[in-house]
Order: sequence, then C-alpha cells, then structure tokens
Amino acid sequence: MEKFTMDKFKVYAQSDLLALVNQRPGEEKLGEKVQFVSSIADLEKSTAKFVLLGIPEDIGVRANHGIGGAKTAWNAALKAFLNFQSNEFLRGPEVLVLGHFEIEEPAHTDINGLRNKVREIDELVWPLLEKIVAARKIPIIIGGGHNNAFPIIRGTAIALNQKINVVNIDAHADLRDIKDGRHSGNGFSYALQDGYLAQYRVFGLHQNYVNQALPGYIASNANITAAYFEDLLCSEKSLAENWTAFISNLQEPCGLELDLDSIENILSSAVSSSGFALNDIRTLLLLNRKNFSYLHLCEGATQLEDKRESGTVGKTIAYLVSDFMKG
Repeated sequence: MEKFTMDKFKVYAQSDLLALVNQRPGEEKLGEKVQFVSSIADLEKSTAKFVLLGIPEDIGVRANHGIGGAKTAWNAALKAFLNFQSNEFLRGPEVLVLGHFEIEEPAHTDINGLRNKVREIDELVWPLLEKIVAARKIPIIIGGGHNNAFPIIRGTAIALNQKINVVNIDAHADLRDIKDGRHSGNGFSYALQDGYLAQYRVFGLHQNYVNQALPGYIASNANITAAYFEDLLCSEKSLAENWTAFISNLQEPCGLELDLDSIENILSSAVSSSGFALNDIRTLLLLNRKNFSYLHLCEGATQLEDKRESGTVGKTIAYLVSDFMKG
C-alpha cells in the first residue's frame, strides 16, 4: 500500500477491492471492473471519469457537540457499491476507487483538542482534492462529518483557479460562527471567508434548526440562498420542479453537498423522522443535468456512539453514488 500525505492516505490495490466483492459465476460486479492506481501520480493516466474516496472520521461532528459515528459509513458504503452489477447502466471502468484517509484520534479529545484536529484534517484533505480535480476527474467523497466541505471546496477552487458555487441539500445551513474554531457546523462559513466559495445555496433547510440571527444573515447576503423544507412541503410544485428552479441559474463550476441527515430516518448524528424521502433524492440525482465538479456525501453512520445501529446506510449511500454517476 502507498501512503500519501504524511502516511495518512491509503491507496487501494486491486486485492483490497476484490476482498470486498461477493463474486458469482455469470456476474460482473463493479468491484471486479473498477479502476485503481498504484500511486496518486497515476491519476491523470486513468480513463475513469469519477474518483471515489473516503474520509472516515467523526472528529468534526464531535467538535460540534454532535454524536460520533460518521466514521463508520465509508466501509459499508464502499462494499455495497462494489457489489452492484457492472452493466450497461453503470460500467465499472468509469470509476476509479482511490482509497481513504487514515485519521488518528487527537491526543486531547476535549472541544479545543477536537477543533484543532479538524484544522489538521483540512490541511490533509484539500491537497488531494486539488490533485483529483486538476486531473480532470470528478471526486465523490464519502464522509465523515460536514466539516470536510471546507477542504473539499478549497481544493476544488484551487485546482480550477477560481471561486466555485455550491448547493447543499441539508437540514442545517452549517454557517456557524468561525470564532468557534473548526467543526462540522461552520465549513461553509470558512469557505466564504477564505474566498473559495461564491454562491452558496441550501436546499431543504429546516426552520426548526435555524437560530434567530440566521434568516437575517441569509437575507442580507446576496451570495447565500435558502429553500426552506417547510416551504417545499407546502409548494404546489413537485420537489423535482423546485430543485430544478433552485439550481437553474447556478453557474459552473459548482459542487454538490448532500448531508444524509436531510433524508428522513437515515442514521446520523442529527437523525430526524422528518426530511426528504430517499427516493425523492434519488430522483433529483438521476434527473440532474448540471456538471457538478464533485459530490460530497456526509454525516451518515452505520453505528453511533450511543449504540444506535443501521444496516441500510451503506447501501443507501451506494445508491446515491450510482445515481449521481448515472445522472
């Protein structure tokens, strides 16, 4: 195995991928056909359009006083994805499965220690994202906490040498004060402050999770737009129609963020009984015609620190990944 960036990124060999595949006679699974590389330097040689990688950590979530567990989603999602069929709808060679970040726990796990560690994760993640985007690939990142939106946006913007626009399907805006220090709730605040993010749009923001100051902040900032979940519930238009209108004038390059807590009953730190239906989100991805520069799927978990578990989150994420690729 190659180690990248201070021995913190594990590049997968073919044997790593095949170990996760349930092989059957007469079938070809994605895991048997996906591309892999021996080193990061080989990215540009690959003919794959998409690069799949994981950030299995929950330090940013815990730094935001959330429940740990987001680090558990990557392995389950990867295994489910690799066991999908390679066929005319999605062919394995379209995808390069790169690997995952290996992120150690900080020596100090109080809030300050966790937030300092998130800054280290930022510096670990963005250079690799820059390399992937510079190689003219579309990274699909499975987390992990939503803190990783900041280094993903940063790396993408640096690779493209310009600010990017981002649309975030999320129950929360993640625009908390940067004075808090880094955590999963202020990645977009940092991206705006540091000049990597131009237009920021939140689709499905829950009114019950908006603090008193946020509506005024959004209204006074021409670069931020929100579509509230409650307004979407009352709309005479379909969700797909509202989504199309919401992003129709969003200029490329743009990124797509999908927080799993926006989908009802998906295990996450902020799991909710109210949210988008999974099949509605699948529809949005399958109907998509926007050339997104990346997809970031975050906050999902197969097991939380409080012992709640889900056996379906991995397959849910795998469905969303394949839908994005098909769309």
